[in-house]
Amino acid sequence: MKLLSALILLFLHSNLFSQTKFKIVSTETNDSIGHFYLKKQNDKKHKILNKDLYLFSPFSSKYGYFAVVSRKDFNGWAAIDFNENILFSVYNAANSEPNPDKLIENKIRIIDANNKIGFADKFGKIVIKPQYESVTSFHNGKAIIADECSKVFWDNNSHTDGYEHYSIQCKNHGYIDKSGKIIKFGQYSFDEIQKQINWKPSRKME
Repeated sequence: MKLLSALILLFLHSNLFSQTKFKIVSTETNDSIGHFYLKKQNDKKHKILNKDLYLFSPFSSKYGYFAVVSRKDFNGWAAIDFNENILFSVYNAANSEPNPDKLIENKIRIIDANNKIGFADKFGKIVIKPQYESVTSFHNGKAIIADECSKVFWDNNSHTDGYEHYSIQCKNHGYIDKSGKIIKFGQYSFDEIQKQINWKPSRKME
């Protein structure tokens, strides 16, 4: 029994640390386009990305198990691993500008082809499958969800900056725990749920 327990622990340990931790770096300067490349943690070697495929990445000084990028062959923000496999589509957190979601309380919002939202963890594993019409990031282990939502455009949707500016209004609100379980849901306002669970937008990114 002790041998079996040791083997299980060894298996879990090896799986946990089998992924590659890396970050995206740019050689771009003020007078050149430069290149994107992937740099492993504690490794001087790096992998240059195809500049004809990759358009942009919100660079981070921290190493992680996936990176968020914009690619010509992918609609939206793609999360990739070190081998450039696309893991999932990252939710855009702002209505009026490109702003991919970030890790908060070890979770990042993801979105599927039906515009349903879920969560992945810092290892790039989907931990709450996309199922919510609207959901906030987590705060103290709780996130606010909503459905029957609609866009309310500002200024009759007349803009010159190329982006739509609007607010989201929803009929029903509630909240979930860190496993995705719905704790409460119904004809409540966002403010009612926010006050009940003391939810606050986090400024601390992981």
